Amino acid sequence: MGHAYPMRAIWKGAVSFGLVSVPVKLYAATESHDVSFRQVHAKDGGRIKYQRVCSLDGEEVAYADIAKGYETEDGEMVILTDDDMAELPSTSSREIAVEKFVPRDQIDPLLFEKSYYLEPEGAGAKPYALLRQALLDADRMAVVTVALRQRTSIAVLRVKDDVIVLQTMMWPDEIRTPDFSVEAGDVKDSEVKMAHMLVETLAGDFDASEFEDDYAGAVEALVKSKIEGGEIKRTETSTKTSGEVVDLLAALQKSVAAAKSARGEEAEEPPAKKAPAKKSAAKKAPAKKTAAKKTAAKKTAPAKKTAAKKQAKKAS
Repeated sequence: MGHAYPMRAIWKGAVSFGLVSVPVKLYAATESHDVSFRQVHAKDGGRIKYQRVCSLDGEEVAYADIAKGYETEDGEMVILTDDDMAELPSTSSREIAVEKFVPRDQIDPLLFEKSYYLEPEGAGAKPYALLRQALLDADRMAVVTVALRQRTSIAVLRVKDDVIVLQTMMWPDEIRTPDFSVEAGDVKDSEVKMAHMLVETLAGDFDASEFEDDYAGAVEALVKSKIEGGEIKRTETSTKTSGEVVDLLAALQKSVAAAKSARGEEAEEPPAKKAPAKKSAAKKAPAKKTAAKKTAAKKTAPAKKTAAKKQAKKAS
């Protein structure tokens, strides 16, 4: 699945190794496709709002009155002001400085955090190609320091599909050590051989395209079936706003209905979608049409009678 929006550079700077400098642009290499749900009131579908309430006085707190607090191990809360935060070490350097080139197997994947693509900018194409080839030939990764979000991070440079990738890393003290031990147990030679046979049976090359996010697909199918079955809550806040894709047809139909309602007219039902409906929905559909015809007949019938009476008076 490709990215939904055009890739935009989120940082510009230069990779430096020795006396060589490579001007580059930085792009986010990943995007989340996790399914997100809203917390709503089960009765009417209204979104749940959360208030910023002080745990001591129970009053709602305005954004302007919210400060950063650091809680100590003893439970003491130390409030840090904007001036305090300004004194903390930060950097706005635009340099990705190569510290050393290390064997790939020396870096535990647990350390990896976020991934970014590096694109050469301007005259950086040639030194970029030089660095890329050096990484490939040495079969090593470059350990670098870089300032992202005004904090210095450690990261590595490696090559993926002819593009240099920067992967930020956790600090070593952020990796937890398991507080349990696993005993080998009494393993027999015959069991080990069977395990080896199982590995050989399932051996193969990794291909990410063989795997599919069936959860996201199942959620979409479930939501679609509920919409087609009429199980939907229409609330005032249902239409998405600010930067999100809006169903234009639904918005127009809603506007027309609101305008007619304001004039005291009955709003027409939106045309039914031609999507495959459930059997139960299909059985109900003709009943709606029949009801609509009956309603139309009732509206037109009195009009015809009135016209007939008028003509009879004229004739007499």
